[in-house]
Amino acid sequence: MPAKFNPANFNQYLQLCKPRVVVLIVFTAVVGMFLAVPGWPPLSALLAGTLGIGLAASSAAAINHLLDHRIDAKMARTRNRPLATGQLTERNVLVFAIGLGVLAMAMLIIWVNLLTAMLTFLSLIGYAIVYTAWLKRATPQNIVIGGAAGAAPPILGWTAVTGSLDPQAMLLFLIIFIWTPPHFWALAIYRKEEYALVDIPMLPVTHGSAFTRLQILLYTILLVIITTLPYLTGMSGLVYLAGVSVLNAGFLWYALRMMISKDVLLPMHTFAFSITYLMVLFIFLLVDHYFIALVT
Repeated sequence: MPAKFNPANFNQYLQLCKPRVVVLIVFTAVVGMFLAVPGWPPLSALLAGTLGIGLAASSAAAINHLLDHRIDAKMARTRNRPLATGQLTERNVLVFAIGLGVLAMAMLIIWVNLLTAMLTFLSLIGYAIVYTAWLKRATPQNIVIGGAAGAAPPILGWTAVTGSLDPQAMLLFLIIFIWTPPHFWALAIYRKEEYALVDIPMLPVTHGSAFTRLQILLYTILLVIITTLPYLTGMSGLVYLAGVSVLNAGFLWYALRMMISKDVLLPMHTFAFSITYLMVLFIFLLVDHYFIALVT
C-alpha cells in the first residue's frame, strides 16, 4: 500500500525537500529582501515571502526526486533517497510536490505580489522540469544553463518587498549564476564515475577531469571579478569588499590547488568551501548594508 503522510514517515517527506539546499536558497532570498530596502522589510512580505519561496523550492526538490529516482537508485550519493528505496511511491511524491507548489503560489499571490509569484513559478519550472528533465541529460553545459533557476532567489526576495525588479537584484543573481558551475563541477569531479554509470553528461564525464578543473579555475577568476561589482557600483562598501576579498582568495586557492594536486578528496573540500563561501558572502552583503545605513 502507498505510504501515508504521518509522523512515522515525516522524515522521508522532509528528505524530498532537500532541506540543506532549501536553507541556502531561502537564506539568499531573505538577504535579498533586506538589501532591497534601507531599513527593515515589511513583516508580512518577509514572513509570507520567505515561506512561499521555501515551499516552492521544496516542491521543485520533490519533483527532482520524482524525475531522477531511477538514476538515484544507481548512485551511491543518492541511493538512500526515499523514492529510490521504495519508502515512498511516485504517487506520494507527486501529490506532495503539487501540494507544496500550489500552497507556495497561493501564499505569494495573496500575501506578497503577483510578480514574485510568477518569477518563483518560473524558477520552479526551470529547475524541476527544464534542468532535471531535459538539460541534465542533454548537455555537459547543463549546470551552466540550468544555474539560472538556482540563482533566482535573491531576485525573488527583492521583488517580494518592492514589487519590482532592480539592477542590484540582477547583480545578486549574477553572483550565484557564476558561482554555480565551479561549485557543482567540483562535486561532479568527485562523483565522475557515478554520473558516467547513469549516462548523465556532466562535464568531467564528457570532457575529462583535467578540462573541468581548468573550467573551475576560469569560472572562479570570473567570480572574483563579478563579486567586486557590488563595491564598484556603490551597492556595497569597504566592509563587503574586505570580506569578499578574503573569500575570493580562498576560492582561488582551492581552484589553483585542484589544478596541481592529486588529492582525491580535494574536489569535495572545494565543494564544501564553495557553500560556505556563498553563505558568508551574503552575510557580508547584509552586514555592509546596515553598516552603511548606520554611518550615514
